[in-house]
Amino acid sequence: MNPKKTSMSILAAALSWLLALAAARAADVSGQWRAEFDTQIGLQKYLYTFQLNEGKVTGKATAEVGDQKREVELKEGKVAGDTLTFVELFKFQDNEVRIEYTGKVSENEIKFTRKVGDFATEELVAKRVQAAAAPAAASPTNAAAGDRPRRGPGGFGGPVVLGPDDKPAFADPPAGFDVKRESIAHGQLEMMEYDSKTVGTRRKMLVYTPPGYSADRKYPVLYLLHGIGGDETEWQRFATPEIILDNLLADKKVVPMIVVMPNGRAQTNDRAEGDIFRGARAFENFEQDLLKDVIPAIEARYSVQADREHRALAGLSMGGGQSLNFGLGHLDTFAWVGAFSPAPNTKPLEQLVPDPAAATRQLKLLWLSCGNKDGLIRITQGVHAYLKEKNVPHIWHVDGNAHDTPEWKNNLCLFSQRIFR
Repeated sequence: MNPKKTSMSILAAALSWLLALAAARAADVSGQWRAEFDTQIGLQKYLYTFQLNEGKVTGKATAEVGDQKREVELKEGKVAGDTLTFVELFKFQDNEVRIEYTGKVSENEIKFTRKVGDFATEELVAKRVQAAAAPAAASPTNAAAGDRPRRGPGGFGGPVVLGPDDKPAFADPPAGFDVKRESIAHGQLEMMEYDSKTVGTRRKMLVYTPPGYSADRKYPVLYLLHGIGGDETEWQRFATPEIILDNLLADKKVVPMIVVMPNGRAQTNDRAEGDIFRGARAFENFEQDLLKDVIPAIEARYSVQADREHRALAGLSMGGGQSLNFGLGHLDTFAWVGAFSPAPNTKPLEQLVPDPAAATRQLKLLWLSCGNKDGLIRITQGVHAYLKEKNVPHIWHVDGNAHDTPEWKNNLCLFSQRIFR
């Protein structure tokens, strides 16, 4: 046996063992870790508890935003070298959102990248909670995650802090505004298919035509966009715009208009399935589908006034953000824009309104609304404050609702009475 080769083999084995030991120590994530990070919905506070067993990680997290708290089980946890990965599952609008974490572990901190589908990516640092300072363990429970009480409609988002401007601009619509009246004329709903060159497939949109629709006259068009958990049927299923418009027309409170409810998720499979936040990029892609495919298809099929003064764009939640992004980004196409409790997909303010003078000159109406129980109100408050600072005329309407159907029904009713006049 060659003593020199034997010594080298022993040295190599020892070095490998030392490196493996160092990696194992660097990736020791067992225990509790605390993180605070700011987002568009407010300051989020997390307490993570991890258990490590042969490279597999199990654990849970307590998450707080304002006075709202939830507990979640962490899934798919594992450690490879100094990298920790796991998944947090979050319920939003009856859909399960997948939040993926990738963290670099050192002795007392983990630097995380937190990816909420294609919707948002956040950087945060979690600090190890020393044993002496660790909070008392929560009381054990056998309740499964599915047995915990679900939050109400306004639970998504951050704490609500109201300012002096955050008040109603108008009274709520009268009782019965959304109840079908058999004694009046009714419009028609039609599911229309169109070829989308943007997506490369055939897509659907729901179209409302007013009572007495005739090719002998030209109509203005309201393009009405849904939320992240919806599709082309969401408005009709939950907010019944056809009933609201029929009633307003019977009372001579609105201009007869066509209402187009497209699918704002511009991808081949445009159903609201699985992790809906992974489809957030498709909501951005819808800008081109709307401009290049939806509007031309409507103007080819229906008798419409095809100019900016006779096009309105409005939406709820994710669709509210789209309406601001696309409407304010294309003032040559839309003169009337409405955002009902817009979501965090709303662009940064300087990008949203890069030329306040042009917005002031070209907009016929810019409508912003949110409920005072909506955890996403901070987004709309920021848009209102920016528009106010830049002297861009707009309506800022804050009522007593949450991130919910009554909010969107009420604002559709109020907004539709003020467009195309």
